[in-house]
Amino acid sequence: MASNAGEERSSGAVAAKGGPSRIGLFLPFILLSLLVVLWSVAWLWIRGRASDEMDAWLAREANAGRTWTCADRSVTGYPFRLELRCASLAFSRADSSFTLGPLTAVVQVYQPRHGLLQVAGPFHVKQGDLSADATWTDLEASFHGASDGFSRASLVVNGAKGQIRNAGPQPIDFSGNHLEAHARPTPGRFASGGAVDVSLRLTKALIPPLDPLTGNADPLDLALDATIDQAAGLRTGEVARELEEWRQAGGRLDIALLSLAKGDSRLQANGRIGLDDDHRPAGELDLRAANLEAMVSQVLGQRIGAERGAMVGKLLGQILAGGRRPSSVEAPNSGAEAGLKPLPQLRLTDGRLVLGPFPVPNVVLPSLY
Repeated sequence: MASNAGEERSSGAVAAKGGPSRIGLFLPFILLSLLVVLWSVAWLWIRGRASDEMDAWLAREANAGRTWTCADRSVTGYPFRLELRCASLAFSRADSSFTLGPLTAVVQVYQPRHGLLQVAGPFHVKQGDLSADATWTDLEASFHGASDGFSRASLVVNGAKGQIRNAGPQPIDFSGNHLEAHARPTPGRFASGGAVDVSLRLTKALIPPLDPLTGNADPLDLALDATIDQAAGLRTGEVARELEEWRQAGGRLDIALLSLAKGDSRLQANGRIGLDDDHRPAGELDLRAANLEAMVSQVLGQRIGAERGAMVGKLLGQILAGGRRPSSVEAPNSGAEAGLKPLPQLRLTDGRLVLGPFPVPNVVLPSLY
């Protein structure tokens, strides 16, 4: 009997000692639950802080005469993202306005300087008397921030199409298969001169007003690599004021490559463009072209007849190309440079275009603002 009582007391003692070990089994779950609660509180605080910052920015923009309207605004994305959603986005200021369809902006909580943007159409913009509408199959943008501004910004648009009105006697329809635009601070020139490198690629664009200039309805491919000096000073203010401040600061566009290809006609240019005191484009461009004779014939043929235009185009093409045929080295083979002939320098001066020593007739460069 004594032995049995001792065994019972011993097993009771073991059971009593085993209590803390069972609590230890649940301790990881308790800590995880506590961590989830703490992170949820932190995420709600971050979301509230982001909403407050957004409200403050909208107020500053409104005080500056720029009104942004995000319909049915919401901020979601728990647990690791912040997702700003607008059923539609509208912007207006004294000289222009635009509207967009549904918009989603995404930022990772652990990478707040990297933002992604998805926007749906339709897009409507009005600038003075000009207006345009556009739609697309998909549009995505990204922004990589840095302590002194940004490190990269990108835009990708597929399946765009639209119409521009009041830019001429008839509305201008346009479409494009693929558009990519990228920007980054120019190494060694951003801090001192606010320079930004831009790269633009547009493929299979249809712009009917260009067809008579080339004599074909083939789609257009465009490439642009350039540097915009003083770009860091450009903001969302009125176009006239922003461009004037940019001009006075010495802003200019340094074009490393401008390439246009439409059917057999191709044009490449590099040079520098700015604005003169009368707010007109001014600068110089070095040109190379392929199928120049056909382009000249098309333009002149509309004025003096197709046959005479072809004769003048052939003669003028030979003169501008230096009166020589392509050598074996210059013969078309492959690559973007094949078949391109150097042309006299094109100057934009006093509101006129001057190709070599010859002013281009009936062309007047307007003031941009």
